[in-house]
Amino acid sequence: MAINTNHLLEELDGVRCIVVEKNLTPERVAFLKQLLEYNHLTVVVVPSAPAKVAAPALVTEGEIVTAVPEIETPKTYTMGVTNMLYNPINAVFGRLLKTPDGHIVTPAFWQQKESVSHDEIPYYER
Repeated sequence: MAINTNHLLEELDGVRCIVVEKNLTPERVAFLKQLLEYNHLTVVVVPSAPAKVAAPALVTEGEIVTAVPEIETPKTYTMGVTNMLYNPINAVFGRLLKTPDGHIVTPAFWQQKESVSHDEIPYYER
C-alpha cells in the first residue's frame, strides 16, 4: 500500500498497474483510454467491483414472506496503466500529457469540462 493516495498500485486483469481512476463510466473510459494511449502508455481497463450492499431484507406480511427487489448498480470500470512511475496528478499539473491535436492537457480538459485544451492560459489564472 502506498504512503499516500497518489500512487495506488493494484493488480488489474493479472497485470500490476498504477490506478488512474476508479468507478469510471464507459464514456470516461473511452476518453481517457484514447488520451493515455496517444501518450504511449499501456492502458488496462477492468470492471469495478460491485459496491458493498446489505443483503436484501425479507418483508413479512402475516405469513407471506416476499423479497425486496434488488437495486441494479450501474456498470463502472477501473483504469490503470502499466508504467509504475506514472502519476495522473503529476502528469496533468506537470504538463506531461499532450492531446492528439498537439496541445498540452490542462486540468479542465482532463476533467472533461472543456472539449479543447486551452494550454496558453495557466490553470491558476482562470
